[in-house]
Amino acid sequence: MARILRIEWQPGRRVTGRLALPGEPAGPAVLLAHGAGAGQDHPFVIGLRDRLVAAGHPTLTFDYPYMEAGRRAPDRMPILLACHLAALRRLQSYGWQVVMAGKSMGGRIGSHLAADSPGAVGLVFYGYPLVAPSSGGRRATDHLHRNGVPMLFLAGSRDRLGPLDQIRPLVARLPKAALEVIEEGDHSFKVPRRTGMSPGDVLDRLAALTVGWIRGL
Repeated sequence: MARILRIEWQPGRRVTGRLALPGEPAGPAVLLAHGAGAGQDHPFVIGLRDRLVAAGHPTLTFDYPYMEAGRRAPDRMPILLACHLAALRRLQSYGWQVVMAGKSMGGRIGSHLAADSPGAVGLVFYGYPLVAPSSGGRRATDHLHRNGVPMLFLAGSRDRLGPLDQIRPLVARLPKAALEVIEEGDHSFKVPRRTGMSPGDVLDRLAALTVGWIRGL
C-alpha cells in the first residue's frame, strides 16, 4: 500500500505523490516519473514501481501539475522542472540516496534537472524521447554531458522516438552511461505476440535490469 503525499512545488500549489515502501530497504530510493500521455496510475508505472519496491527500493511516483488537473497537454518546462525538483527534495528528506527514473518525458525532465540541480546518484531512462513527436526533429542532448552521475538507458529496438541508431552513439559518448535493449519493444515497451512475452514479462525484465544496475552503483 502506497502512502499518499502532497508535494508542494510552488507556494499554495501541490500535486499528489504516492510513496511505496519495502519491508526491508535494500538500497537507494527511486523517484519514478510518468510519461507525457499517462500519469502515475498507468499500469506501466504501477507495475514497475511494485517490482522496484519488491526488490527493496522505496519508490515515489507523482503527477505533474497538468496531469493532476486533468489536462492533456504537458506543462511548460519550468513548471515540469519545479514539480520534479519538489518531488526529489521530498524523497531526499527521508534520508535516502535517490535514483531518478522516468518513462519517456519523465526521464527527460529528470535528466535536465540533474544537469542543473545535482543530488541524484543515478538516472534511469525508460524510452528516452530523443525524437520530438510533434516535429520529428532530434532534441538537444548537451545537458546529458553535464550530468556527472551514471545513467542507464533502456530502449526498445522498435522505438521510433528513441531509434537505436541514434541512441547507441549517444550512449557511447557519455562516459558513465549504459544501454540495455528490449528486443522488439516499441516506445511503450510493447512487444509483438510472436515474442511470447507478456506485458508482465517485459516489466520483470525492465525491473531486473534496473535493480541490477542500481546495485552496481
